[in-house]
Amino acid sequence: MDKKPRLGEFLKTRRSQLQPADVGLPDFGERRRVPGLRRDELAQLAGVGLSYYTRLEQGLSLNASPEVLDALARALGLDEVERAHLHDLARASRRTGTRRRPAPERAGDTTQQLLGAFGEAPAVVLGRRSDVLAWNRTGHALFAGHLDPHIPDQPDQRPNTARLVFLDAHTRDLYDADWPKKARDVVGKLRLAVGQYPDDPRLAALIGELTMNSAEFTTMWSEHRVRKWDLATYRMHHPLVGRMQLNLQTLNVPQEEGQRIVVATADVGTTSAAALCLLAQTSVPTVRQAEHTETPRSLRDRADSRG
Repeated sequence: MDKKPRLGEFLKTRRSQLQPADVGLPDFGERRRVPGLRRDELAQLAGVGLSYYTRLEQGLSLNASPEVLDALARALGLDEVERAHLHDLARASRRTGTRRRPAPERAGDTTQQLLGAFGEAPAVVLGRRSDVLAWNRTGHALFAGHLDPHIPDQPDQRPNTARLVFLDAHTRDLYDADWPKKARDVVGKLRLAVGQYPDDPRLAALIGELTMNSAEFTTMWSEHRVRKWDLATYRMHHPLVGRMQLNLQTLNVPQEEGQRIVVATADVGTTSAAALCLLAQTSVPTVRQAEHTETPRSLRDRADSRG
């Protein structure tokens, strides 16, 4: 990812999405040669010089102060998440030299313990690129029962929620009528990740792959929308238990930067809650299945306990 123009691209795209009436400016019914606000209008609203703003948008000026960025955020009507993203992009554009690549991700022991504490509630651990680092039994059954349950243990083959949403037919069917909503939430989270981890080559490769293989992703990505959701409700259609309306809640993992746990619940007393209970029951492995699917580590641990 070329970091230098990212700030300018964000400013230009968000400027084009605003009309004069959106910010209290008269338009006098004039025909505009470009969509949205003109550069001079945004510069005036933010209280910065036009030439300075033009250089900022073109990537020729990389030293915007926090005060200028906050003024631009107010002029563009950005919310707190979008404003923080704007500052992330500005910091990334000022970095020089070779940066250390982010360390490989794994779900730590305490995170695994927390995952187990959710019991039958479907839960997954996601990394900074939205890779699945771990899931409990019902989390696997809900989100990706068609995949090998042990695949998160293999770093080079881990499922990625963005890749699943855009390129996997099972996941598209799972989110049913709410697929567009889920897709935009996924893209918005990836936008945030790009600002926070601009030197992550695997994140860049993921975005390149999705751009090449999904026109829908390309369209949503070009809108430069960012989202950070803590609670979202989706209508789902699971192949085993049918239709459900589930609440997906995100909890940040404090000891691991960029990691989060997503837990699925249903409102008490609803048919969705009954469907989740049925899913938990149908996903319980038999003794023979459990023996067949035990990992080498679990077999070794059991042997050690017998010794």
